[in-house]
Amino acid sequence: MSDMITADLVDLDLSAETKEAAARALAERMVALGRVTDLEGFLADVAAREAQMPTGLDGGIGIPHCRSEHVTEPTLAFGRSAAGIDFGAADGPADLIFLIAAPAGADDAHLTILSSLARQLMNAEFTDALRSVGDATAAAAMIRGDEPAAAGSQDSAAVSEAASSETAAGSTTPAPDAAQDTSSADERPFRIVAVTSCPTGIAHTYMAAESLENAGRDAGVEVVVETQGSAGFTRLDPAVIAAADGVIFAHDVSVREKDRFAGKPTVDVGVKAGINRPGELIAEVRGKAERGEVSAGAAPGAGTPVERTGESGEGYGTKLRKWLMSGVSYMVPFVAAGGLLIALGFAIGGYEIKSAPSVMNHFVWTQTDSWAALLFQIGAVAFGFLVPVLAGYIAYGMADRPGLVPGFVGGMIASTINAGFLGGLVAGLLAGGVVLSIQKVRIPAPVRGIMPVVVIPLISSAIVGFLMFVVVGKPIASAQKGMTDWLNGLSGSNALLLGALLGLMMCFDLGGPVNKVAYTFATAGIAVSNPSDSAMKIMAAVMAAGMVPPLAMALATTVRGKLFTQTERENGKAAWVLGASFISEGAIPFAAADPLRVIPSSMVGGAITGALSMAFSTTLRAPHGGIFVVPLIGNPFLYLIAIAVGVCVTTALVVVLKGMRKPAPGAVSPGTAGDTATTSAEAKQPVAA
Repeated sequence: MSDMITADLVDLDLSAETKEAAARALAERMVALGRVTDLEGFLADVAAREAQMPTGLDGGIGIPHCRSEHVTEPTLAFGRSAAGIDFGAADGPADLIFLIAAPAGADDAHLTILSSLARQLMNAEFTDALRSVGDATAAAAMIRGDEPAAAGSQDSAAVSEAASSETAAGSTTPAPDAAQDTSSADERPFRIVAVTSCPTGIAHTYMAAESLENAGRDAGVEVVVETQGSAGFTRLDPAVIAAADGVIFAHDVSVREKDRFAGKPTVDVGVKAGINRPGELIAEVRGKAERGEVSAGAAPGAGTPVERTGESGEGYGTKLRKWLMSGVSYMVPFVAAGGLLIALGFAIGGYEIKSAPSVMNHFVWTQTDSWAALLFQIGAVAFGFLVPVLAGYIAYGMADRPGLVPGFVGGMIASTINAGFLGGLVAGLLAGGVVLSIQKVRIPAPVRGIMPVVVIPLISSAIVGFLMFVVVGKPIASAQKGMTDWLNGLSGSNALLLGALLGLMMCFDLGGPVNKVAYTFATAGIAVSNPSDSAMKIMAAVMAAGMVPPLAMALATTVRGKLFTQTERENGKAAWVLGASFISEGAIPFAAADPLRVIPSSMVGGAITGALSMAFSTTLRAPHGGIFVVPLIGNPFLYLIAIAVGVCVTTALVVVLKGMRKPAPGAVSPGTAGDTATTSAEAKQPVAA
C-alpha cells in the first residue's frame, strides 16, 4: 500500500465546507501527482457515485469513492476537517474524509488493499489515532500500516495483513475458528450467513462485513460474510449455508446467485444498515428464526427477476416510492409499444380506423385500411394490460412473487369498473399489503409448501376482489371521472400553468420518480380507445419538455465546449440522439456533475416548452418516439418551435451560470483537464469567451 498514499495526499487542515469542495481539494492533490488525468471528469464520477447513496458513515467518517477511467493507479487521499463536513451520515458531519480513487480496470490486489482499509475504518482505535496524529507523514504511514510508534499502529498494520489474507482467500470472510466452538451440540451458537455489496464494491461492502462480524462476536453469534465486491467474490461453502440459522443481505445492488440462500429466515436491507446497525439486524434475523419465518415463496434454484424494492430501515415514503416505480417500470414498455402501434394505425388509416371491424372477421391483405386496423387493434390490446401490469408489479415490489396474482386481479377489476390508473395504484398497494399480512401468520411446517402456490393466491385474490368491487372501487372510479372531466375543461391560463408544471416535473429528476409521475399522468389520459383533446395536449407537452434537457446539454457542449470537460463533450454528442428520441436520462451525466446549474436551467426550459406546447394546442397520440413521431403530432411546426425555445433558454442559462463559476484555487480550467499536459503559465490562462 506504500504507493497508494503519501504525505502529499494528506491534508490535516482541510478547510472545505461542503463535500463537493472536500472532494475537489483532495482530488487536486491526486492531479498534482499525476494519479488523476481529468479533474472535472473524475469529480463527475465521484458525484455520480455520491448520487447513488451518501458516503457518510456514523462515527464521523466520509468515504467518497469511485472507479473512473480518469484514474491512472489506485490512490487514497486523506483529509481531516476541524469543523466537520456533511456527507449524509445520520449522526452528523464527518471529520475524517478518505477519497478513494480506483482505475476502471484496477487489479484485484489493489482493490483488496483498499477494501481492507475500509474494514479498518470500523476500528475505533484506528480512527482515534488519525484524529490525534500531528503531521502528514505520520498520518500517511499510519494509514499504510508502517507507523511503528503511533497509537493504533497495531490496528493500522492489520490493513496489510488483512489484504494478504483476503487476496489469498478471496472476498469471503472466513468462518469462525473451529477452536472457538467448544460448546456442546445443544449449546451451539446461532449461525448467520451474510452477503454485503454496494454499487462500487470498494468501501461500503467491506465495512458492512466488518461491522456485522464485530456485532456477531459481541452477541455470541457466528457470522460468516460473503463480500461481493469489485475484486469479485468467493462463494460461501454450501455446507456453511446449509448449517446457517439465518441470512442477512446488506446490499445496494442485486445479490448474485441469491437462490443459494432460499428457504431461510432472511433480513434484506441496504448496505448502510449493515454498517450502522448490525446488532439490530442480528436480533431481527434471530427473531424471525424463532417465529419460523422464512423467505417468501423461495425454493432452491428459483431466481427472482426483480429484487425486493422496499428495504428494512427505510422510511415509509421511500418504500412507497420504490413500490410505485416498480409498477411503472414494467408498465412503460406496454405504453410505448401499444401507443406507437395505435399512432401508426391512425397515421395510416386516419382517426376513423378506431371504428373498423375486428381484423379476425375482415382483413384484406392488399388494403391499407386493413393493415391500419390491425396495428390499431394490436395496440389497443397492449394498452389493455396497462392497469393490470401496473397493479401487479406494485404488489410484486412489495411482496415478491406472491403479490403478482392478487395484483393482476385487482388491476383487472380496476379496468373493469373504469377506476383507471388511480384504481390500479390502489389495487397494487392493497394486494401487496394483503400478501404481506398473510405472510406474517405463523404456518405449520407441513403447510408451507402450498402457501405460495395455492393458499396465498386464493385468499389474497378474494380479499382484494372484495375490496375493489364493494369498498373502494366506486369512489375511485368517481375520482377518476372527476379528474378526466377537469382535464377536458382546461383552457386558457389553466392549461398553460398545467403545461409549465408538467415541464418542471419532467426536468426535475430526469427519469426519476417525479419525472415518471408526470409521464404516467400523461399516458393515463391517452390509454383509452378515444382520448380527449386535452389528454393528447398533455401528452404532447410532457414529451416536448422531456426532450429539452439532453438537447440543451448537447447544444451547450457544442457552442461553448470549453466550459465542459472532455468527457462531458463526448456525452454531449450522444445527448443529441437521446434527446431527439425523448430519453431525458441523456442529461443525467451533466446533472450529476453540476446539479445546481444544470437542473434549475433544465426546469426553466422545460416549463417554457410545456407551456408553449399547451398554448399552441399541439396534440400527440403516441406516448413515446421523440422527433420520430412528429408526423403524428397536431400542429407539428409549432411543436418543434416550443421545443427549440426551451432548448435555447436552457442552453443560455447553463452557459451563463457555468461561465460565472469561479474555479477553486489550483483547479484545472474546465475543458482542459484530461487534455495533454500544459505549462504552469498556460494553466493559469482564463477560458476563452
